[in-house]
Amino acid sequence: MLRLILAFSAAALVVCSSLHAADLAAAKCPVSGEAVSKDASIDYKGGKLYFCCNDCAATFASAKDKDKAKYAAKANLQLAVTGQAVQKGCPLSGKKTNASTAIDVGGAKVAFCCNGCKGAVSKLTPAQQIKKIFADESFDKNFEIVKAAEQK
Repeated sequence: MLRLILAFSAAALVVCSSLHAADLAAAKCPVSGEAVSKDASIDYKGGKLYFCCNDCAATFASAKDKDKAKYAAKANLQLAVTGQAVQKGCPLSGKKTNASTAIDVGGAKVAFCCNGCKGAVSKLTPAQQIKKIFADESFDKNFEIVKAAEQK
């Protein structure tokens, strides 16, 4: 029985690891914008934030509040792209989302409560969309970190 439990646990770990690795392929370093490495990471908001290199991880980790704020939206976006954060409300109104309003924002699927909110964000440039949706204030209210066992 113990062997069966251990075998099942090992198989589950392999499946979760491979899904997370696939999610990392779409992730970008919040400092440089380059592809990330699983070897350069820090804990962030209850999740794991990945960087292209240890220098970028150190830059982010040691940044003062003003500098950290300039990376925050891209860091929060990465949590969504990697499946570590899920949306729980419209990023503009905080209301329940409607799946038919979903658009791609920086590689993350984002839904809105109505076409009015969707239209307001659709008019923005891609960089403005990321800043509007994934800035700390909006992200902290409308997204939540999921536990590793709950991820995809």
